[in-house]
Amino acid sequence: MAQTAREAGSLPVTNVQVLAETCNSKRVGDDLQVPERYLTKDPNAEEIVAGGDSNCAIPIIDLNRLVDPRSSSSECAKLVSACHDWGFFQLINHRVADRVIGNLKSDVVEFFKQPLEDKEECAQRPGSLEGYGQAFVVSEDQKLDWGDMLYIQVQPSESRDLRFWPTRPPSFRNSVDAYSLEAIEVGYRLLEFMAMGVGAEPASLRGAFQGQAAQGMRANYYPACRQAADRVLGISPHTDANGLTLLLQINDVHGLQVKKDGKWFAVEAMDGAFIVNVGDTLEIMSNGKFTSVEHRAVIHPTKERISVALFFFPLPNMIVGPLPEFMRGDKLRYRSTNYQDYLKQFYAGKLDGRKQVEKLKLEQ
Repeated sequence: MAQTAREAGSLPVTNVQVLAETCNSKRVGDDLQVPERYLTKDPNAEEIVAGGDSNCAIPIIDLNRLVDPRSSSSECAKLVSACHDWGFFQLINHRVADRVIGNLKSDVVEFFKQPLEDKEECAQRPGSLEGYGQAFVVSEDQKLDWGDMLYIQVQPSESRDLRFWPTRPPSFRNSVDAYSLEAIEVGYRLLEFMAMGVGAEPASLRGAFQGQAAQGMRANYYPACRQAADRVLGISPHTDANGLTLLLQINDVHGLQVKKDGKWFAVEAMDGAFIVNVGDTLEIMSNGKFTSVEHRAVIHPTKERISVALFFFPLPNMIVGPLPEFMRGDKLRYRSTNYQDYLKQFYAGKLDGRKQVEKLKLEQ
């Protein structure tokens, strides 16, 4: 969510964390307390593949191997393959300090533990998705996700709207600042290696996401749902409209699922790793060499799940289209578009798989 997030909006809905406390006080078998608007078709109706089998797991990329001249070429090839075949990978040895990650985790957990009235001090306001609430609610009758979020724009620092930055816990702002500065450098390095992996100049991708380009952070809280965990979704199937996303699992409850070959693959987050995914922008800029993949979050019946996503957006008002470096010997596969216009369309509807990026694909 970049600058356009400040021009979009989401209809106000009930706080799910509070709703879940009421619903979870009932036993399984009692009259169902989960409102109809949160009940989707059975998320498990489609085939789900457990992530424990290494043959079914998203790839693991080692940043140490990427930067080591002795292994960089082979790890770059592995990175490009992961970005094309899966659109997702787990990044280990990313070099963000354990202390920085630990402080962020602690403060995000403390924020969501607060009473509702304290969290609502940084609630969303009409016409903006920044703040505490929920996104992509565009009608009074659409199905709703079983989760709350806090979204803030973190970079450039002068673009921050501190009305939406929690003041409790008191260390929250410092923790987010330290984390975003280190994690952003990781994202930049990955963009360089992704370009190098297809024979392009390292700066060809990184340059589109530096300077006045925005980085946003979304902290997700998915409450347990004792009565109907198999009938609600934490976040509906979607792709990310931005370029690159770094997801950090805050606690040890898994719930992310990635769609590949018509099946949902459960992701088991490695301790301390980033889960990284390609967004629509990079699919378009790479002319399809990287893939923006549908993903969703499912709910645990007895445990909450918390995660933090850091989004890398391209420069404001950039015309996004396939880069020449990614088209050598290849057909043009995507139309170009003004990125702000793309975001406006993205925010104007509910989350709906790959719908937006598919509109830009050219018939071959």
